Amino acid sequence: MKQKTIKNEASLSGKGLFSGSAVEVKFIPAEADTGIVFVRTDNPSPTKIPAHVSSLIETSRRTALGKGEVTISTTEHCLAAVYALGIDNLVIEVAGPELPGLDGSAACYMEALKNAGIKQLAKDVNEFVVTEPIGIVEDDASIYALPGAEGKYTVSFDLNYNQVDAIGKQLFSFEVTPESFQREIAPARTFLLEKEAVEFQKNGIGSHLSPEDVLVIGEDGPISNEFRFEDECVRHKVLDIIGDLVLAGVRIKGKIVASRSGHELNRKLAAKISELSRKQQRKKKRGTDALLDIRNIQRILPHRYPFLLVDKIVDIEHDSKIVGVKNVTFNELFFQGHFPSNPIMPGVLIVEALAQVSGLLFAQKLENTGKLAVLMTMNDVKIRRSVVPGDQLVLLAETEKVRRRSAQCRCQAKVDGKVAAEAVLKFMLIDDDV
Repeated sequence: MKQKTIKNEASLSGKGLFSGSAVEVKFIPAEADTGIVFVRTDNPSPTKIPAHVSSLIETSRRTALGKGEVTISTTEHCLAAVYALGIDNLVIEVAGPELPGLDGSAACYMEALKNAGIKQLAKDVNEFVVTEPIGIVEDDASIYALPGAEGKYTVSFDLNYNQVDAIGKQLFSFEVTPESFQREIAPARTFLLEKEAVEFQKNGIGSHLSPEDVLVIGEDGPISNEFRFEDECVRHKVLDIIGDLVLAGVRIKGKIVASRSGHELNRKLAAKISELSRKQQRKKKRGTDALLDIRNIQRILPHRYPFLLVDKIVDIEHDSKIVGVKNVTFNELFFQGHFPSNPIMPGVLIVEALAQVSGLLFAQKLENTGKLAVLMTMNDVKIRRSVVPGDQLVLLAETEKVRRRSAQCRCQAKVDGKVAAEAVLKFMLIDDDV
């Protein structure tokens, strides 16, 4: 598949669903690999905000993005229409803090973008094919990305509002294509219960709206309004998922299955997909999933055979978190005496491996370049299972405190997803004069 943008500029105007602020939106064609980028144009200096999980800010009942103090909220309806039309690159100029709510659906966005025309670009689409289950579960809510039919993207939602007779239990499954989205999903409006609407307006939210403008559901059904579909509520939940998962930054091929999921869980799944996609791309580009291979590690750590206990680094989040790997083989020197008839990796060496991966994490900070992390104290050390030849030890470290001369990490070592050892390690950072 090739990337796409729009042929011509398009625009919309309206009031924000939550804020009531009048706002204008302009859609502008973009070059390949631009991605979807919002631009707040009502500030003295226009601010670019990528439609990506890295721009997410915490909000309830809607999805908001931000950069510094500048934010744009209620992005999901617009982004769902962008994705359904296969648009990968687009600049969206917004003269306000919230996108227009319009009728609470994605229909107007779909129509405006479709009328602008779709243009194919030369570069390939960045796809993410789901090959194994990815899930987020919180209380009785869940959302999963599962392997699906080849080349297809489907979304299924189980909505349960048994406490409201007008909604009840609704199930809907849908394959995302431009035609089916415009027909079956785009017209589905956001909804809220009558008591929620009253509470919102008491707090000054949506005070410009009446039941004719938004789908408010009472005990007997919509108030001063009508459903566009018998199952409009679950269809809108599907719309929200499609819009929120755009923030993963990839075209998803697989099956999304959700139950009672909302924006928060949707966004967490988008973050997981984005992370796994980066790893897939890295492995494809380099032939390995390693961010740091053994040669890079040796440039940072002074340890050498037989005491270098990290083979590669597969993930780094700035200077806050790191994931490394130690492949445990029978050729390890320590297995000759621990124990010849029942080889087990010494717990103290597992802790040492965690200390080494922590040292690699501290080295990500520029001011720690050339410093050596010397282990000072070990607290809350627990060895939870044996590590034997053939195991792959996954080493995780997260910084808790970093000062000029000391640092502390919370660490775990896992085998097959199960914790083998854990500890809180404190280090002294000294100049490496070796």
